[in-house]
Amino acid sequence: MRIVVHGQQAFGRTVLERLLAQGENVVAVCVAPDQDGRPVDPLKELALKNNLTVHQPKSWKTDESAELMKSFDADVCMMAYVLLFVPEEVRNAPRLGSFQYHPSLLPMHRGPSSINWPIAMGETRTGLTIFWPDDGFDEGPILMQKSCDIGPDESLGDVYFKKLFPMGVDAMMESLELVRQGGAPRIEQKLEEGSYESWFGKNQARIDWAKPANEIYNLIRAGNPQPGSWTIRDGIEVRIFDSRMSDTSGEPGTVVDMDDESFTIAAGTGAIRVRRVRADSGKVTATEYVASSQLSLGDRFG
Repeated sequence: MRIVVHGQQAFGRTVLERLLAQGENVVAVCVAPDQDGRPVDPLKELALKNNLTVHQPKSWKTDESAELMKSFDADVCMMAYVLLFVPEEVRNAPRLGSFQYHPSLLPMHRGPSSINWPIAMGETRTGLTIFWPDDGFDEGPILMQKSCDIGPDESLGDVYFKKLFPMGVDAMMESLELVRQGGAPRIEQKLEEGSYESWFGKNQARIDWAKPANEIYNLIRAGNPQPGSWTIRDGIEVRIFDSRMSDTSGEPGTVVDMDDESFTIAAGTGAIRVRRVRADSGKVTATEYVASSQLSLGDRFG
């Protein structure tokens, strides 16, 4: 089977590693364009190391890009972490089409921040979908889904790297085998209003200390490591990464407790025990931040 791998970053690289390890015929690798000042994409690096042809169109919405995909004479395209829009003519150029990885249980959490949002909303389960993309936003028929728990203290990094990443690579390989055997499903999604969610960005990650501690805690977990949930102290932005909930109470946004490992900020109900932050001095422990910023009981955030 002639395979095109279209993807980027560590997920795309790992998919390619698995394909090469099992002796698959990878005829081309497509990667997002290089960015000035950034390291070489890990997928591109592995492809070049294995003497595979790498293509990096700035856009797939051109006649040249459609002809490029047709020129591969591929049976299938495996879309492993693709952020650029790929139109129908390109997706359908391989004889058996193109399937794609998405880190949520579609149709829920369609969109670019599909791991952040379920954590921020306090959900206890999420998962991944392998689907046949169409021209909508993560709206194509479903090939396969797998689910996993979201632990009460797990962050975005925990859920992705420990669960959705390895499960997703396995699911891509399983999907390839289903396509090879001619038994890959195409289950239409039942789209629900509001299931598309835009970026979990800086505006969404700002902490409102008037809210209950559990809501703030979920927001911090959802932003760890990116984009980093944040607050303000004395006009300086402070991002909070590692934290826990506390039963301590006080005026929302006020530092109400300090110990050898953390400082505690009161919320609308309960409080947040902060253990790691990023501020002017970089990403540091709470103890280092307290020392460098002269934080004291009664100081205010927000």
